[in-house]
Amino acid sequence: MKSLIKRYFRFAELNTDFRRETIGGLTTFITMAYIIIVNPKILEVAGIPFGPSMVATIVSAFFGTLLMGVYAKRPFAVAPYMGQNAFIAFTVVKVMGFSWQTALGAIFIGGLVFTALTLFKIRSWLANLIPLNLKISFAVGIGLFLTFIGLNQSGIVTIGVPGAPVNIGKLSHPAPLLAVAGVLLIAFLMIRKIKGSMLIGILGVTGIALLIQQLWPGIVPDGDALVRVPDAVVGLPPSLGPVFLKLDVFGALSWGFFSVVLTVFVMDFVDTMGTLIGLSYRAKLLDANGELPEIEKPMLCDALAMTAAALFGTTTTGAYIESAAGIEEGAKTGFASVVTALLMLSALFFAPLFSSIPPFAYGPALIIVGMLMISPVADIDFNDLSELIPAFVTITLMCFTYNLGIGMTAGFVSYPVVKLFAGKVKEVNAGMWILFAFSMAFFIFYPY
Repeated sequence: MKSLIKRYFRFAELNTDFRRETIGGLTTFITMAYIIIVNPKILEVAGIPFGPSMVATIVSAFFGTLLMGVYAKRPFAVAPYMGQNAFIAFTVVKVMGFSWQTALGAIFIGGLVFTALTLFKIRSWLANLIPLNLKISFAVGIGLFLTFIGLNQSGIVTIGVPGAPVNIGKLSHPAPLLAVAGVLLIAFLMIRKIKGSMLIGILGVTGIALLIQQLWPGIVPDGDALVRVPDAVVGLPPSLGPVFLKLDVFGALSWGFFSVVLTVFVMDFVDTMGTLIGLSYRAKLLDANGELPEIEKPMLCDALAMTAAALFGTTTTGAYIESAAGIEEGAKTGFASVVTALLMLSALFFAPLFSSIPPFAYGPALIIVGMLMISPVADIDFNDLSELIPAFVTITLMCFTYNLGIGMTAGFVSYPVVKLFAGKVKEVNAGMWILFAFSMAFFIFYPY
């Protein structure tokens, strides 16, 4: 059996083994496990009941990640996108007044369109026509985005006030101090070339926090707990019934909902494309032409997962940037995704246990991964402003708008415009003009 698995996932060709892939899959799961609780909490604002929403989150992540592993054979996890869940909950439902059922209908329509575009290889054609400097900027932007998420979730950096939007965290609180210790621990282990350094760091910081909590119960200033120990490790999951197949497709086809459908479509289109390319660039999966071989396979997994997510009762799913943590631990094949998927499925019964790992424990891993992912910035052509400016726009807006899709679409808009100003419009291929049109439509019709 082991030899069959090794051949199927091409272990020998990619110079990997079961241990490396398993640690990579486990690391990816731990760094993204927060989505099990956070996604349904956000969607609860839209009126989606928490329990069923949590089950929908887990099942859709399991389905997409397993498909990515077995069919596409890539080390990319799939789960509901952060940012797009907030767009549905706060903008579409709370501000625009539409129902969450109609929003799920829009996601379902987007998934069907993506499936068709992928089967006809239109998405892969467009992805392969993206200039190398923009592909590099996706990887760098994802790195900075991950770093900011890690800094914020671990409490090292906090949301500030108008005029100073971010600020240093409360270093009098033990959580950010433990996060700093986590960064140093992972860095030390990596310097010493110890395998599984991120996983060791995450579990090590969690263990230290539990020990401190037991020895000094009142160490947290507000009396809260550093690590929330679950009342029960195992429990039966809630019913999926209240959200399963509750989407309203016909409502999403109305003209008044067009801006939402377009926004969902474009954001997932560029999010998935940019994430796949950025992660593949870091994992050295791109070929000599800067293309991801058989990119239509992970794109089809993304499209089918998005369609299924709407049926299960949750928002847009796609390739998860936290997969970078597993890749940095050595994951190269779809076997890592199979490990992540099975762990995600087990969360149906062990959700309290997995969600008890505190943000200040997994945040340091995201910070370290972000540091590693910005290294391709050295490959950007800084001598050609017509290449540098779109790359800079992409990187900065991916991070500073806290939305990968907005940064990528801004890059697709700025690239042809800057080339036109530079008198190099002939360097803009047909695919980039199509992406320019999509991105312009996104900014015009986005429901601000």
